[in-house]
Amino acid sequence: MPVHTNGNLSSLPLWEFVLDGFRGGVETQALLFVVFLALYVVTALGNLTMIVVITLDAHLHSPMYFFLKNLSFLDLCYSSVIAPNTMVNFFSSSKVISFAGCATQLFFFSFLGTTEALLLAVMAYDRFMAICSPLHYPVTMCPAMCARLVLGTYCGGCLNSIVETSLTFQLPFCSSNHINHFFCDVPPLLRLACANTDFNKFVMFSICGVILLGATVVILVSYGYITVTILGMHSESGRQKVFSTCGSHLTVVSLFYGTGFATYGQPGAMESMEQGKVVSTFYTLVIPMLNPLIYSLRNKDVKDALRRLGQRRTAK
Repeated sequence: MPVHTNGNLSSLPLWEFVLDGFRGGVETQALLFVVFLALYVVTALGNLTMIVVITLDAHLHSPMYFFLKNLSFLDLCYSSVIAPNTMVNFFSSSKVISFAGCATQLFFFSFLGTTEALLLAVMAYDRFMAICSPLHYPVTMCPAMCARLVLGTYCGGCLNSIVETSLTFQLPFCSSNHINHFFCDVPPLLRLACANTDFNKFVMFSICGVILLGATVVILVSYGYITVTILGMHSESGRQKVFSTCGSHLTVVSLFYGTGFATYGQPGAMESMEQGKVVSTFYTLVIPMLNPLIYSLRNKDVKDALRRLGQRRTAK
């Protein structure tokens, strides 16, 4: 257990943190509660709908939608790690989170976020195989291979989360246990540490850099080949279908990777906690809410599946 030191006083065990959250009075907190509640409800309903539709509709039992279902599951869990506790704290006078609770929240936040970043790269590779090697696609992206790829993303996310959480919570924390954020994340926690945190920052930037750079290379190379293949297509309808599917994925990738880089991929991101809170709200709630909307509104197969599911319920 890291210790809580205060000047020359004896070291005491640190049992809890206080999440300062957002500034403002009762009216501001009530407004933020309504905003977070609305975002979380839409996020939960949208991602649950995608999971149910893909599971029930046989037309969507393909590798692309298998990955999309996992993306919806990650988004649902990702937002659930943060939003409920944050909404409770809007009306809490103490805003306390236990040491173990803070470590657990950081672990799952890092685990799910890293897994999603890797899964988006896998989805780009899947589109590359489907469009550029359609004859080999059923063999290459067989159910066993898809399961291994998804399992690999979860293992990568878990490994990164173990490293980040263990390195952060082995630090000794100083006189203040107030976290200047609305959830437990690495940058605000490092600001409370008594010890030198250069190594922690180096590890965080290195891991995030490797993940973002590696995944970005996979995505860029995949879409480079996809672009060449699309330009060689003679069918206008075929081009439109490919553009619709790939456009949805590229939109999601741009939103998720852009905010991830702004928060963790550059040294200056450590400095402004107030700006970090706004960006964090975006990638913990707004992006998970937008993902199912982007895929459902731009994807004809998903819209058709939603229509069939609605007709099936009406027939009953």
